[in-house]
Amino acid sequence: MDLAEIICREHGKSINDAKGDVFRGYEVVEHACSFNSLAMGETMENVSKNIDIYSYRKPLGVCGGITPFNFPAMCPLWMYPLAITLGNTFVLKPSEKVPATMGMLVDLLE
Repeated sequence: MDLAEIICREHGKSINDAKGDVFRGYEVVEHACSFNSLAMGETMENVSKNIDIYSYRKPLGVCGGITPFNFPAMCPLWMYPLAITLGNTFVLKPSEKVPATMGMLVDLLE
């Protein structure tokens, strides 16, 4: 069973609306996959006489998110891929009304 079908059964959305929910979340996942180069920081040499600039990006640590029941796949996919791609720990509290959707997302993440 795919993610859109679980959303349909659990939430009651139409299949097209559920597919849109998954697709909009998937777009953020694709964007998060490109973060490796952004996370490295940057270096600019000779910005002034004998002055170089270095920037380092470090993880924040622990991030958290609470998701609503009406977008059970899209909202978590907007949150945790961005956090874990950049080296953070992410704690998610999904809606108790639609738990199977998040369960499948965790299975896919593993």
